[in-house]
Amino acid sequence: MRTKLKDKSKFLQSVGHCIDGLGYTLEHERNFRIEMAIGIIVLIASFFFNLATWEYIVVLLLICFVLILELLNTALERVVDLYTLEKHPLAKAVKDIASASVLVISFFSAIIGFLIFIPKIINMIR
Repeated sequence: MRTKLKDKSKFLQSVGHCIDGLGYTLEHERNFRIEMAIGIIVLIASFFFNLATWEYIVVLLLICFVLILELLNTALERVVDLYTLEKHPLAKAVKDIASASVLVISFFSAIIGFLIFIPKIINMIR
């Protein structure tokens, strides 16, 4: 029984670290805040347009992918900064590549979002 309490305590401690990471990112990363706001707006639009279940799943997954990649990008940038604060071409490349991953998923998420929402907007206008 003591082991279960210890396991529960470690789990709660891990959750606390996760919340700390989210808090840090929200506080220090403007792009993450913007992406969160866009995600919330898209979720509100999803309810307004009464998406099909599969469309909700796609929207939620894409929002999740964008946010996860932004978190990983932030973590990678911090690791590079921890390693060296000097200007180094490889450090720049790592940061640029990581941020490019966020750009790519954001671009394709927007395209998929348009494919889902534009027909619904057109139907609403008619």
